[in-house]
Amino acid sequence: MNLLAIETATEACSVALIHGNELIARSEIAPRRHTELVLPMADELLAEAGIGRHALDAIAVGRGPGAFTGVRLAVSLAQGMALALDLPVITISSLAALALEAPEEEGTAILAVIDARMGELYAASYRRDDNGGLVALDDERICTAETLLLPEAGAWQVVGSGWATYATALSQRLTGILHSADGMRYPQAAHVAELALREFQAGHVHAPELALPVYLRDKVALTLVEQGKA
Repeated sequence: MNLLAIETATEACSVALIHGNELIARSEIAPRRHTELVLPMADELLAEAGIGRHALDAIAVGRGPGAFTGVRLAVSLAQGMALALDLPVITISSLAALALEAPEEEGTAILAVIDARMGELYAASYRRDDNGGLVALDDERICTAETLLLPEAGAWQVVGSGWATYATALSQRLTGILHSADGMRYPQAAHVAELALREFQAGHVHAPELALPVYLRDKVALTLVEQGKA
């Protein structure tokens, strides 16, 4: 199995490759440099594994939510490569990939939160299953930290840039004990690859043209009046 994964929905630009039983990855925190970094990263991984693009079995991509340009870049690259190589695409939630950045701790819920700017965040809650995967506890959404509604859980872990920005408001929304929180975590292609492998084995793949981004937000900028109020 050779699976290439791309994740550029946030400040982190990352690419990962599953090659047999091995997973190798490249990642860099590089806002506004994703376009120049992502393809060289992919080529480095393929060269390290000693394979060419035609040896790939599938392309996986972090479909968002996240920065509009970053999500669009990752999905368009995945579609282009898959079309050229006649491969299926597996789309993975960037919030789910982020949730796997939380330490493995039994019995805790995981809140993945990405700073969406404009006073809002992207959020979703998960728990780990018995096989190291994830079970969604609610739906992905965009909202303010003050209006975030969370499911009941006795203990929480929080990961993502949303915590760095809105820690005080988020801590008041948690329904149980906070075990850990890390606002410096970003979705990573390595976790996109791990989740995509499960989807591939289950037959959950898409034709390239059906691999669609998830933005959650239609509006990408504040008006001048809204900026003044903010």
